Amino acid sequence: MKRLATSLVLIPVIAWLVLEGPDWAFLTAIACIGLIAFHEYNQIASRRPALSAGLPGMASGLALLLAPEPWIVVVLAAIVGMSLALRTPDLANAAAGAATFTLGVVYIFGSLRCALELRMMNHHWLMFALLAAWAGDTAALYVGRACGRHPMAPRVSPAKSWEGAAGSTAGGLAACGVYAHYLLPATPLGVVLALAAVGNLAGQVGDLFESALKRGAGVKDSGSLLPGHGGWLDRIDASLFSVPVVYALLKVFPQLFSGSIA
Repeated sequence: MKRLATSLVLIPVIAWLVLEGPDWAFLTAIACIGLIAFHEYNQIASRRPALSAGLPGMASGLALLLAPEPWIVVVLAAIVGMSLALRTPDLANAAAGAATFTLGVVYIFGSLRCALELRMMNHHWLMFALLAAWAGDTAALYVGRACGRHPMAPRVSPAKSWEGAAGSTAGGLAACGVYAHYLLPATPLGVVLALAAVGNLAGQVGDLFESALKRGAGVKDSGSLLPGHGGWLDRIDASLFSVPVVYALLKVFPQLFSGSIA
């Protein structure tokens, strides 16, 4: 019940920010979400002998989100992480600490930068990428509970099943297909479904990756700010993979989406 109540509040707010909100409001929202999610990631990562990213990581993340040339920030963030790793008490953990720092910046703020770029391209495509993850996540929950019999990745997340994964893909395809039919009508149905399938599968991998992070650190949730969902990183883990993948495909194959990018 808490999960449903939280979703009923979050989904309309995020949908408004994506589709109708002014640029400053959208940017402020994703910056705040990014900072909270990065803090949660840092709390998970610091449970193992690695470098705590802290404020330098947050500053690097905001720079990645806002810089006109984000790839330069990625390189500089790696340099900052390696520099900070020099203070690691046990130098055997220096490389892992630097990698953890850089991964957190790129994983969270790099993905959110893709969301920003995708919205500037066409806000309906950003909503499409989010739907591939959101609808899939909801379908996986209910299908998995109803008929999940075959564990998909028991070492990473024992509750996830192949039936739930199939339900996730079906839910993502259905939601994205309906959305694109009305709001991205210039894109052929076959292209829409292929893009939705890839985005959904990426989201499922993102979900599993965050589960692996938490299991490795021995925690159940990334935080407790969202009743029924855990933390913000728990809520956006699938989107952090689905959005960059959809954005990359739109950038690499623009000819497939002519008329619906702009």
